[in-house]
Amino acid sequence: MDTIHKDKYLKSPPNLPDYSKAVEGFHYDKHISELVWFSPRHINAAYNAITKNALSDRKNKVALYYVDENESVNKYTFLDLELSSNKLGNFLKAIGCNRGDRVFIFLPRVPELYISFIGILKIGAIAGTMFSAFGPQAIFDRLSQSEAKFLITNSEMATRLKSIRNKLPNLKRILLIDKGLMTEIDKYSDVLNTTETDMTDDAFMLYTSGTTGKPKGIVHQHKAIIHEYLTAKWVLDIKDSDIYWCTADPGWVTGIAYEILGSWACGSSTVVFPGRFSADGWYRIIEKLKVTVWYTAPTAIRMLASQGLTKVKKYDLSSLRFLASVGEPLNPEPIRWGLKAFNLPFHDNYWQTETGGIVIANYAALPIKPGSMGKPFPGIKPHIIAESGDEVGVNKVGNLTLEPNWPSLMKKVWRRPKKYQSYFLYSKDLKKKLYITGDLAYKDRDGYYWFVGRADDVIKTAGERVGPFEVESALVAHEAVVEAGVIGKPDPMRGEIIKAFVVLKPTFKQSDKLKEELSMFVKKNLAGHAYPREIEFVDHLPKTRSGKIMRRILKAKELGLPIGDTSTLEEY
Repeated sequence: MDTIHKDKYLKSPPNLPDYSKAVEGFHYDKHISELVWFSPRHINAAYNAITKNALSDRKNKVALYYVDENESVNKYTFLDLELSSNKLGNFLKAIGCNRGDRVFIFLPRVPELYISFIGILKIGAIAGTMFSAFGPQAIFDRLSQSEAKFLITNSEMATRLKSIRNKLPNLKRILLIDKGLMTEIDKYSDVLNTTETDMTDDAFMLYTSGTTGKPKGIVHQHKAIIHEYLTAKWVLDIKDSDIYWCTADPGWVTGIAYEILGSWACGSSTVVFPGRFSADGWYRIIEKLKVTVWYTAPTAIRMLASQGLTKVKKYDLSSLRFLASVGEPLNPEPIRWGLKAFNLPFHDNYWQTETGGIVIANYAALPIKPGSMGKPFPGIKPHIIAESGDEVGVNKVGNLTLEPNWPSLMKKVWRRPKKYQSYFLYSKDLKKKLYITGDLAYKDRDGYYWFVGRADDVIKTAGERVGPFEVESALVAHEAVVEAGVIGKPDPMRGEIIKAFVVLKPTFKQSDKLKEELSMFVKKNLAGHAYPREIEFVDHLPKTRSGKIMRRILKAKELGLPIGDTSTLEEY
């Protein structure tokens, strides 16, 4: 697919008009004055997300459009969120919540989740978020390991704690928002002196699953908001005039960085919808609220695309001006579909829970090479490293590493210092300490970075290295395919063969003939060696709630191995 240039779709001048100029001589210190600091070292992320807006001309501006499951809209201004979070902060302090205590939130996407998160950070406590679909074991792993002192939830979800409650001695109180908690909180003062946290103080933590072991608690500090704010402004192109919809859940880092902290620090209005996915429902929300910036996941884009262009044309979606994608690599095909459906491309970007914010991205002002992660955010310095620790050349696949010099990089892994240290290596070649992403990638001659796969996902077949993402992209380009997950399967002849798990569009029937057609389609369009020799049709793929296909689950089931921790998987 040809490179997409901004003159084909750009509706307004971007916040980052000249990428090269921004990169040249970039330093975060040049931008910290755009945020509110109590002193040269003291900043509070929640103050910058809500309070600074509530104390400005934006105070009566809608900060949160809450669209309930019936699609009724409730509006909360920056002042509303400021006063409510102040009351919650005062209540927590009154019941014994101290600076540094862990307060976890176990709620669906309701206004109380956002109010709670802001209130917790304001008093210097540490906020932890959990997906509303978690079961007892996933809840126990997080509350136990973090030694959380308070849990904010509702009565229905609290029933999942019955079997584990007596095994959580550090949990002092379970606070139920639908059983008098909000009435109780309302009795407290709406005036709160926000804690003047040091920029390196712990702010929030998220548990992320790996291929082995229990989930690990990734801790971020208050200064993370510097990077989250700048990336929201420059990558997502958020302006204070925008109606912005990020479809992520705050149980995942995107919902915190770009639905609460970074985006509100830009002064935009945020849309929140907790209901189930529905193409018509999503289009109605965009049309009704006149959403301008939309940040969603490739899985969602593919699901929308599978329902065709006719449905899109039923709605007035002309308010949209910028689209972005997150959660897994974005195949070229959904970008092509976005241009047809909205006359706008989706801009892919790359980051991780551990990075705390976007590190490589496609920008409004730069041409898009479909399938590429884009270029590094100004100040981010990637290196593609061989197993030896030496840097590899252009178009050579290696381990993607980053110089650990940006404010939102994780501060620590909660009470697992050895695990934290395992994220870093020292390159003798570069004479530098590097953060290891665990992903394989390469850089092309134009400075664009291309995702190949997780270091443990890459398939080596007949001596050739094949990235599963490339094969998945090729399969998704076929008219019959909604999405695909690809793994390497042991083979005595070739070392590994490629096996694909394919979800078909409803209008196509499963058949051996179609399997052969798909294999040949990939062989023709990708490479003679990089096509699936086995295809299995499935109804759905195992994914995280951020929409990332979990290939390790597919591989474990295929090989009859333990599937490991599944607490962050959707409907698993």
